[in-house]
Amino acid sequence: MPQSYDCADPDARAAGLAAAGAAVGAGRLVVLPTDTVYGLGADAFTDSAVAALLAAKGRGRDMPVPVLIGTMRTLDGIAARITDAARELVEAFWPGGLTIVCHQQPSLRWDLGDAAGTVAVRMPLHPVALDLLKSTGPMAVSSANRTGMPPATSAIDARNQLGNDVDVYLDGGPTEDSVPSTIVDVTGARPRVLRLGHISLEDLRSVAEVDYHPDNA
Repeated sequence: MPQSYDCADPDARAAGLAAAGAAVGAGRLVVLPTDTVYGLGADAFTDSAVAALLAAKGRGRDMPVPVLIGTMRTLDGIAARITDAARELVEAFWPGGLTIVCHQQPSLRWDLGDAAGTVAVRMPLHPVALDLLKSTGPMAVSSANRTGMPPATSAIDARNQLGNDVDVYLDGGPTEDSVPSTIVDVTGARPRVLRLGHISLEDLRSVAEVDYHPDNA
């Protein structure tokens, strides 16, 4: 049976982080709070775990799983050819609600779906998520919901949708809103917004020249 831990209690939080870290290390799934919505996570480097994540969501390989990281320096270990504009964006908005789509390091041997040599990366602004990521390293994390259902804004929401597919639920309380991260493709010469969300276009453009064309974004 899945275990749930109330991270508002220091002892339960410590026990939950230990249990979640062990589950991720064993290739199993966990639910964790983030600063946007709750996430369904697995070890990014365990192909069977990523496949289980996709299966739990009812999602195909055509929608690759993003990666969450716990420190800024981890970005250079998984992403290649990072532009100056991309660095300016992450320095301004990480940790926080910005996901960047980068070229992945060619030496990496992982399978996040049909990503065509790219990886979507974010550093979340949530203490529980950051503590877990610092323990596990990069995690494949997607929103904690079945495909086609609303994103989970609480651990209870996530458990109602994902049930026994998840080993550990880390309950960080309800999220402030259900707005997902803003996604920016930084693989080209100029950053391009793929989805507006937590970070506004105005805020992005206060930092770097960013393209956004809603009709074909």
